[in-house]
Amino acid sequence: MQLDKKHAGLTGLLLLLIFHYGMAQQQAKPPLQENVPLSVKQAVDYALANQATVRTAKLDELVQLAKNKEVSGLALPSLAGSGTFQHNPIVQKQLIDASNFSDTVPKGTLVPFSFGLKFNVIGEITLKQVLFDPSVLVALQARETLEQLAAKSVQKSEIDVKVNVYKAYYNVLSARRALDILANNIANLDKLLGETREIYKNGLAEKLDVDRLVVQLTNLRTEETKLRNVTEVGIAALKYQMGMPIQQPITLTDTLTTAEIKSAVASEHFDYSQRIEYQLLQAQRKAYEYDLKRYKLGVLPTLSLFSTAGMSRASDVFNYFDRQTWYGYVGYGVNLSFTIFGGLQRRRKEDQAFLQVKKAEISLENTKLGIDMEQAQSTSNLRNNILTLEAQESNMQLAQEVYNTTQIKYREGVGSSLEMSTAENELLTAQNNYFNALYNAAIAKVDYLKAYGKL
Repeated sequence: MQLDKKHAGLTGLLLLLIFHYGMAQQQAKPPLQENVPLSVKQAVDYALANQATVRTAKLDELVQLAKNKEVSGLALPSLAGSGTFQHNPIVQKQLIDASNFSDTVPKGTLVPFSFGLKFNVIGEITLKQVLFDPSVLVALQARETLEQLAAKSVQKSEIDVKVNVYKAYYNVLSARRALDILANNIANLDKLLGETREIYKNGLAEKLDVDRLVVQLTNLRTEETKLRNVTEVGIAALKYQMGMPIQQPITLTDTLTTAEIKSAVASEHFDYSQRIEYQLLQAQRKAYEYDLKRYKLGVLPTLSLFSTAGMSRASDVFNYFDRQTWYGYVGYGVNLSFTIFGGLQRRRKEDQAFLQVKKAEISLENTKLGIDMEQAQSTSNLRNNILTLEAQESNMQLAQEVYNTTQIKYREGVGSSLEMSTAENELLTAQNNYFNALYNAAIAKVDYLKAYGKL
């Protein structure tokens, strides 16, 4: 047991040193790297090490560990020392009846008498040891629960950060996928515009056909600019969620596909304790139960050991550097204290603690219902979004085939520019629907994994 306590102390000290080292490194502001490649897992790992919410939660955990060590000190003996020097320029006098000390003195003869001296010095050491105290006993028992509560708060912060990083990462991937396809559309349309201009020069096309393609190309380039802005904002939001400097260049290495989104599979067996919110409430309820136990045991007496040792000397002249007699004293004993009647305050506090336990139990039951609803909702949402994504992916491919066929017909002179414009608009609509479905399905997957405690 002593070895475990020693290791716990060393672990806490090591964590504190690591944290201070990390803070010092951050304050030093190391130079930014040229470009950092990041998969979604690497982005999450970086966020768990650098995001302010997680770092604050870890500090709170260290604070709780320090508080537990403070509680442990209540069971250890306390040793205190004190020294007093007192100078009485005018020593207080009291009147006494001198007849009490001599039969020759008439009764009622009052004589002033000093019971002290001008200079007094006392040095004292006091030792106290709690032998039994219900509040200290319960506090020692509750240490592990409070440490678990702090640790689970860190886990809760980490899961929240994971959710935010996943969503921000997938948002950028979706926007970049849309940007790639849009760039391909612009290249194809630019090529078609060049061909149409040549046909127009040869007198085989109208100027209206050229103008219509110019308008479409301008609109696509405008959308491309908007999408680039969205991507830049999305990257900045991702860096913020990771706790990374905004100026740091990054490259996202993962891709977002329908197959990857469909890879989310529900666990065959789910237990509510897999959700960190439920674990937190369980730990909180246990902490409330210890609080209730503390008030219940408050009716018991407290027992403590005390010991005092000291030396004193008094004199009418200040000659403490001379070799004179000092008088020592030693005393020890046991103190037993208990409350006979305390205005029923302990009982009222016990009632309040009992109600807190009941509230925690109700919160646990309500959390179960909330988890059930969240799982049903996220499962249905993921299933429907995957179906929508598959349908939109197929529809986009079909729209691409129609556009390609229409483009061939137009080049061969058997299709009109109106058909080309219609096919182009339908393709853009199908692509936009696909991008939205892709992003919604990715977000639904993150919510689904969170609902089943798999993040």
